[in-house]
Amino acid sequence: MSTFTKVASVAAASVMALSLAACGARSSSPSTEASGESGSSVAASDISIGIAMPQKTSQNWVEAEQMFNDYCEEKGVECQIQFANGGVVEQQNQISAMIENGVKVLLIGAIDGSQLGTQVQAAKAAGITVIAYDRLLTNTTDIDYYIAYDNFNVGQLQGQALLDGLTAKKGASPWDIELFGGSPDDANSLKFFDGAMDVLQPKIDDGTVVVKSGQQDFTQVATQGWLPANAQNRMSALLTSTYQGGDAVPAGVLSPNDTLARAIITAVDQSGKEIPVVTGQDSEDESVTWVVQGKQYSTIFKDTRALVKASVDLSIATASGEKDPSVDNATVNDTDYESMEGNAVTSYLLKPQIVTADNAAEVYKDDETRMALVNAAK
Repeated sequence: MSTFTKVASVAAASVMALSLAACGARSSSPSTEASGESGSSVAASDISIGIAMPQKTSQNWVEAEQMFNDYCEEKGVECQIQFANGGVVEQQNQISAMIENGVKVLLIGAIDGSQLGTQVQAAKAAGITVIAYDRLLTNTTDIDYYIAYDNFNVGQLQGQALLDGLTAKKGASPWDIELFGGSPDDANSLKFFDGAMDVLQPKIDDGTVVVKSGQQDFTQVATQGWLPANAQNRMSALLTSTYQGGDAVPAGVLSPNDTLARAIITAVDQSGKEIPVVTGQDSEDESVTWVVQGKQYSTIFKDTRALVKASVDLSIATASGEKDPSVDNATVNDTDYESMEGNAVTSYLLKPQIVTADNAAEVYKDDETRMALVNAAK
């Protein structure tokens, strides 16, 4: 791990500080003080949170920005939020600037969680609490907490949804399937894939499902950058190489998120073949419509509102001196998420929900936007 260079940080700060957006007004009201278990009392107006987010590659990241703005303002805390649409180096510079600006807590949704070791080391040296948001930071021990939906369980739900969809729509087994994974630089991708394979591998072993291409290792099925073009091109190549002639097509496809699911479905649709059972994740608007209409079999609802709220609450609690903060509706896991081998990170995990056409109205009943999509698609 390289040593943090203050000169570089100051230079980055001088550039980035001008563009940091404050999300939330400071409040001088005594009622905004929070007391921690340590007996300390910190006014909310004295709490500043640096929120470093990745590129806006999917709807949930886009939605998170306004949600952070609104909830930070509601809680009376100052926060600085930046999206690194320019890539990893930009995110490194943004985090360095936040450190120089004196934030109390860093909430980091990493582009590549393995490449921020220098920055989080500097944060810890400055007494800043480091919380990994949605994506675990790796190659470092300088991380205090991780908060996300239970990503292994997301994969399990996707694997089970694929089997349920095959049973409901594709007749008797055995069924040919293909597997797609997320980007290898995203620590969540392997969790999703391992969770799905926890369900699917026994069915592969007993012949219920067959990965006809033989491509079933994560390194073979990963989709660099989560780019839909990469998934669409691979699906087209699979149709050419493995499902030649006539109506040959896999019965089902494991897709790790909605953006890739739509790309996979588009590739099959353009070939003129029958659309497989395809899984997804994130409840993106277009995929909600496709699920209700039956074009995409399933998605996963990970309510971004709940994750944003829980993350800000956790940040406030730690900045207020709480040693063992609690988070509403989250399970604490102290063993299964490691930032380095042997370094387990205290993780707060929210529960995801599977969504199909059958239960979409029930799952989204408290989400006005997605409920409108459900009603319009019927």
